[in-house]
Amino acid sequence: MPKIENDLSRGPVFVKLMLFALPFLASNVVQSLYNVADMLIVGNFAGTVSMSGVNIGGQVTFILTNVVIGLCMGATVLIGQYMGLKDRGALNRVTATIITLLLMLSAFITVFMLIFKAPLLRLIQTPAEAFAESDSYLTVTVIGVVFIFGYNALSGILRGMGNSREPFYFVLVACMVNIALDLVFVAVFHWDAFGAALATVISQALSMFLCIIYMVRNRFSFNFKPSSFRIYGDQLANILRIGLPTCAQNAVTSFSFLFLTAIVNLFGVSASAAVGAVGKFNSFAFMPTMALSASIGAMAAQNIGAGRMDRAVEACRIGTGFSVILTWLFFVLVQVFPVPILSIFSRDPEMIAAGVTYLRSFSFDFLIIPFIFCISGFLIGGGHTVFTLIVSMLSAVVLRVPVCWIFGVVLNMGPFGVGLGAPVASAGTLLLIVVYMISGRWKVNAALGKGPAEPPS
Repeated sequence: MPKIENDLSRGPVFVKLMLFALPFLASNVVQSLYNVADMLIVGNFAGTVSMSGVNIGGQVTFILTNVVIGLCMGATVLIGQYMGLKDRGALNRVTATIITLLLMLSAFITVFMLIFKAPLLRLIQTPAEAFAESDSYLTVTVIGVVFIFGYNALSGILRGMGNSREPFYFVLVACMVNIALDLVFVAVFHWDAFGAALATVISQALSMFLCIIYMVRNRFSFNFKPSSFRIYGDQLANILRIGLPTCAQNAVTSFSFLFLTAIVNLFGVSASAAVGAVGKFNSFAFMPTMALSASIGAMAAQNIGAGRMDRAVEACRIGTGFSVILTWLFFVLVQVFPVPILSIFSRDPEMIAAGVTYLRSFSFDFLIIPFIFCISGFLIGGGHTVFTLIVSMLSAVVLRVPVCWIFGVVLNMGPFGVGLGAPVASAGTLLLIVVYMISGRWKVNAALGKGPAEPPS
């Protein structure tokens, strides 16, 4: 078997899950340092206005990235299932299709966003004093979107093949470069939000090229020559069938948080910067759950493809247990030490005051998220992306945004009320997931349209 692959359908489930999850967790932690480094360095060397600009521009970039990650999930699930089936031909066709598709999509999004970025920033109520910084940050990241998309696509392909180690190495090197460039561009050259965005894009480009070099040297089926870029109709249909629901799910979730940003912007620059700082901390708090969810999804895809539903279920149980323990520890940390956490990002007393109230209410989401993420990862590995989309839309549109608006604006509870929207929405999501699991529909291999997967005789 080529070095680039890792069979997750054989060996002890606990060992396989942990060996896959730990590099993935480390990758997520390191990759989050991109945005955290931006926020920390900008907050300490450029001030609250630039900090707000990085938060708002970063929110839009986050939506674009999440949409692509959702689309890549269709390819990742298919790659894992084809790995389990040992179908080399289909695996090669799906990788060529997703890489070509995302190259075309990145070109379209770059042009589209350069035209409509200013109206979008006005639409989300960007504070006037932070508008120029938000626009500057967004312009740079949109121009470099091909690198952001490229790295996420290639790392998703590797993880679908059971390889989470090399993506960690690539993003670790890139993060070190990002922090160094942040210090040079922001602290030394005083390029503020523009410098932070430029550092991020250069670092993502480095991650992408390291992925390409590794794949070519290990004789990956897609050699990145012009003749390799091709879309196969059958695999495009499969990718869209599985990936579009996840893509839409990520988009809806991200847009709901963008609406929350718009609501918070009504309370001023300090509140906007506070929510940005809390968001960066939350990205770390959710890291264990995100890593375990993705690892569960990768194991579920390969094992369900190989007819080992029992191993997929065991991976989900183990991963969820670990996720609960780790994320609940973050909840305790937030409730006890909110001020020291926020002081890492800025010493502005108004920002800290707004951040404490928002963080204290939002953090109750930490108690629910582990169950949602891990079970959703399992369902996505089995191709149940339509269900996860429906649940996500109900959570974001029906619950999160209205609750945040009512509590935060109508009842005049401010950032504290906005923060309450997250746990309320998550509680509703978890209830729907529990009902679906009780129904037994999760036993069907929805990715390849097969009946319940049974252990081999």
